[in-house]
Amino acid sequence: METPTREYMTIDGIPVEINGEKNILALIRKAGIDLPTFCYHSELSIYGACRMCMVENERGGLESACSTPPKAGMAVKTNVERLRKYRKMILELLLANHCRDCTTCGNNGRCKLQELSERFSIEGVRFPNTAPESVIDDSSLCITRNQNKCILCGDCVRMCNEVQAVGAIDFTHRGAKMKVSAVFGKNIADSSCVGCGQCAAVCPTGAIVVKNNVPKVWKVLDSKEIKVSCQIAPAVRVAVGKEFGLESGDAGSVMGRIVAALRRLGFDEVYDTAAGADLTVLEESAELLKRLERSGSGGDSAQGGTPAMPLFTSCCPAWVQFCEKHHRELLPHVSSCRSPMEMFASVIKADPGVSSRPHVHVAVMPCTAKKYEAARDEFKINGQPAVDYVITTQELIRMIRESGIVFSELDPESVDMPFGTITGAGVIFGVSGGVTEAVLRRVSPDKSLTALMKTGCTGVRGMAGIKQAGVTVNGREVKIAVVSGLKNAAALISNIKSGKEEYRFDFVEVMACPGGCVCGAGQPTALLSEKEERGRGLYSADKLCSIKRSEENPLMLNLYNSVLKGQVKELLHVHYTNKKEKTHA
Repeated sequence: METPTREYMTIDGIPVEINGEKNILALIRKAGIDLPTFCYHSELSIYGACRMCMVENERGGLESACSTPPKAGMAVKTNVERLRKYRKMILELLLANHCRDCTTCGNNGRCKLQELSERFSIEGVRFPNTAPESVIDDSSLCITRNQNKCILCGDCVRMCNEVQAVGAIDFTHRGAKMKVSAVFGKNIADSSCVGCGQCAAVCPTGAIVVKNNVPKVWKVLDSKEIKVSCQIAPAVRVAVGKEFGLESGDAGSVMGRIVAALRRLGFDEVYDTAAGADLTVLEESAELLKRLERSGSGGDSAQGGTPAMPLFTSCCPAWVQFCEKHHRELLPHVSSCRSPMEMFASVIKADPGVSSRPHVHVAVMPCTAKKYEAARDEFKINGQPAVDYVITTQELIRMIRESGIVFSELDPESVDMPFGTITGAGVIFGVSGGVTEAVLRRVSPDKSLTALMKTGCTGVRGMAGIKQAGVTVNGREVKIAVVSGLKNAAALISNIKSGKEEYRFDFVEVMACPGGCVCGAGQPTALLSEKEERGRGLYSADKLCSIKRSEENPLMLNLYNSVLKGQVKELLHVHYTNKKEKTHA
């Protein structure tokens, strides 16, 4: 048997083996060289606009490393005087037309332009700023856009169009007048934006950032006349630790420290949103079983050539907005269950045992779209929102740092009772496939440990954009699809509408952010490997939970017999209408 021939290219005099890499940039990074880029993301298409990754070939020519495929025998240099001057010139030109109020920028300390300017020792900008000052677009409840900080790298445009298929923003005009804009120059809130915030997650300079609600939360925490409670989403616990120098994967310890930190910040009560997820599991699984029963008797079957629609999950607010703005015909098939955040907040606000003081409830979420969800009229109680403020994981980290708390030195603390009992099913809600697995644990008649472990092996786990599984429930095969990323959701919807047998599903879980909530835009930015580690962290936390199934949580029985008695529909369900209305992401 012949040994396959190995191919190499030379990078700065070092031979590097070619092993399926799509571009020179991947090989350069494989060789341990951090070649600078602005517009390159492995999850996005190659754009090649920033030119920071230029290399010198053996003929003395310049080539873009991100868009040039590697070839055997090729030799390039990445660090010569010519390239260093070239990169410094690019940085100077970008800074010339860039707002340089770095100390007040939301991305201060996390800005790629700031980082590279320091790396290449930019000590001054020789060119005048001739760019007209743009008005900051603060119309959205989820993100803030500042055109003055945009370097036209195109990351946000490609994310919105290629990965999310939303098309809310694109390049407009040409030459020196080119800019990123919503259609017809509208405010982002008046566009097709769904508030997922993935544009902010890839923006390297702070031109798009998460809407900042921290000052409002500080204000209520400083008031002794207001009782302030909060809930922490499952995905938050796997993203905070690394920001404070803790080992990744220890979600339980990090969660305990988050609770301790929130108490020091001044919160009166601290809870885990996983308890709300348990409520969602019970209500959504009941909805699924009823739907299966109706379809079995012809209730939800295809009529007049129209393919039967599955039950779509409703936990993700960006997905709900995507339906409202792009696929209104699906709204009757979106679960009537409120998200775990809204279910839990409704219970908290409706609990007769609360203090007579005014009560403000804050949710700590990995998601920017939750800010919009909290403001929806559908989730108001007596005219007041169930969730008063939503802060993202990024904002929580900012508050902890601002307060001076040394997070790594905190002793872990437990959440408050009477809502302190959670299950592993509620914890895994934060990763793609987690909602489906939690529901399957509930509807499965076999409650053995073996059956529990088999549920996790049905194909619903993992970071793949579209996953399919089949399980047997009450003697019937139930077909399931799990999808994350809105472009994947759009593709799946198209396939379902085709009516082909292989796309006839009973239950479809949709998360707007690729990979689920652990990859939400409100989380600290991370590489794909780190996002995968976050998902594994939630499954590890599930293993440490003594209760694995939502129906076995004693808190649930207590709630149904007390606060929820006679109010299940009012507090736990919502119906999104398909009539045309203005929605602000």
